[in-house]
Amino acid sequence: MGAYSKALEFYEKAHKILEKALPPNHPHLAASYNNIGAVCKDMGNYSKALEFYEKAHQIKEKALPPNHPDLAMSYNNVGAVYTNLGAYSKALEFLKKAHKIKEKALPPNHPDLAMSHNNIGALYQDMGDYSKALEFYEKAHQIKEKALPSNHPDLAISYNNIGLAYNNMGDYSKACEFYEKSHKIKEKALPSNHSSLATSYNNIGLAYYNTGDYAKALEFYEKSHKIFKKALPPNHPHLATSYSNISEVYRKMGDYSKACEFFAKALKIREKALPPNHPSLATSYNNIGAVYNNLGAYSKALEFYEKAHQVFEKALPPNHPHLAASYNNIGAVCNDMGDYSKALEFYEKAHQIKEKALPPNHPDLALSYNNISSVYYDMGDYSKALAALKRSHKIFQVTFPPNHVNLALPYNWCLSIDLKALPEGHPEQAIDYSNIGDVHRLMGNYEKALTFHRKALSIQENVKCNPLECATTYVNLGETYREMKDYSTTFTYYQKGLEIREKKLPKDHPDLAVVYHNMAKLYLATRQYSMAMKNIQQAIEIAQQKLPSTHPRLLEYKETFEKIRKEM
Repeated sequence: MGAYSKALEFYEKAHKILEKALPPNHPHLAASYNNIGAVCKDMGNYSKALEFYEKAHQIKEKALPPNHPDLAMSYNNVGAVYTNLGAYSKALEFLKKAHKIKEKALPPNHPDLAMSHNNIGALYQDMGDYSKALEFYEKAHQIKEKALPSNHPDLAISYNNIGLAYNNMGDYSKACEFYEKSHKIKEKALPSNHSSLATSYNNIGLAYYNTGDYAKALEFYEKSHKIFKKALPPNHPHLATSYSNISEVYRKMGDYSKACEFFAKALKIREKALPPNHPSLATSYNNIGAVYNNLGAYSKALEFYEKAHQVFEKALPPNHPHLAASYNNIGAVCNDMGDYSKALEFYEKAHQIKEKALPPNHPDLALSYNNISSVYYDMGDYSKALAALKRSHKIFQVTFPPNHVNLALPYNWCLSIDLKALPEGHPEQAIDYSNIGDVHRLMGNYEKALTFHRKALSIQENVKCNPLECATTYVNLGETYREMKDYSTTFTYYQKGLEIREKKLPKDHPDLAVVYHNMAKLYLATRQYSMAMKNIQQAIEIAQQKLPSTHPRLLEYKETFEKIRKEM
């Protein structure tokens, strides 16, 4: 921070002298405006940076011929700041103008052309067009490979960008390969506290996050954050991203208070540093909404999800993946609130965008089918739920060789452990197994249900993941054994699930009500009516506080209450 402030102070002193000594359209004045704009940009003050870059550009337009390389640099600077401000169509306009000049003025392997390809690639990345981003990143890389020595820092940036594009396309192993190439160069070429090393640690953290290794992801995110805190001013947008990444890992690990603390820090920075319709601000709203959703505060979650959605609608093209994620989040909270038709509507909107924006085998498409399946599940339409799950897993079937062992199994399309998109033992696979198992339970296929639930547990009990996900599997197993009338085993699994939820969740969380209701049904079946009444009253008390009066779960709890009351 101190270095940037000092630089700005000297640039402004120089500018005052130049203003007095030179005519208003002198090229030295343009260079001076440009220097001030560059420092403002590095400090995260994008609106101020734009103001000075545009002043520089106005002088250059008057003083230079239309295809002069300095004019291209000027277009590029203005385009870069529009990108930072989230004005993507405006940014693309200026970056293309810059590129057009460079193509005419420079030889085909000039490093400035590589930079131009790179900037356009980065913009397409922000716009959610990942295949287009990869195309431009690879063009940039081809030039750099010919022009630069193998350990040049610019090659590290190039590897990093290609890795990021692969990551967003769902090819995590490819992403990791390029991130590591980038990091090796940076470690040799840069001082240990350089902000580019922080970016590198951050991206490796992201790769671990996507493979489900949350402890490793947290380790790299924290390394990144440590550097950013020293290198950047306290309200820099990169720091907000860093806080946000750490929060998301805590959320995945079920530490919601820690997640909330870091998300709030990210939001505070973004509200100060960014315009009100910037997509990163929407991301912050989204993240806070997700924590409220995890805590069972559904109306609060919906409030933040809708704030995020309003920003995304204004800032992004209509088929951007972030908009799909936004529809998805609103669908999820509507589902939790028992408004299944609304949930289905939003999940389908999300799915339509994903089908247009993503490659056909992208894991997000499979998740989209899973979400649609979950609504049908809650609506009691189990055949449609299973059909949607089948479509989810079919996405990955094409990657299996014809003699693969799992293709011989009758329910091979349900075996998410072999999905190419996720490495073996990924926590998300356990969630898939548990969901599939519960669908089989509801259809009366108890042995199949037990098989899938046990597969889920074999991952969850051996991999560091969110303990609440493990609790859900325990509860699902308990419910399966209850329907099979194996009441002693039922009680064991309910107790395991309840112990985790009571430890990790607020006392009035709707997921606790689910277990109390299940316990009530178990005690009713074993004729322990006073214990049944105690548990059903706890379930109803929570549901009345946290769920709408027409929510199917609350109605079900009241029905169970009546059954117990009649037996007493």
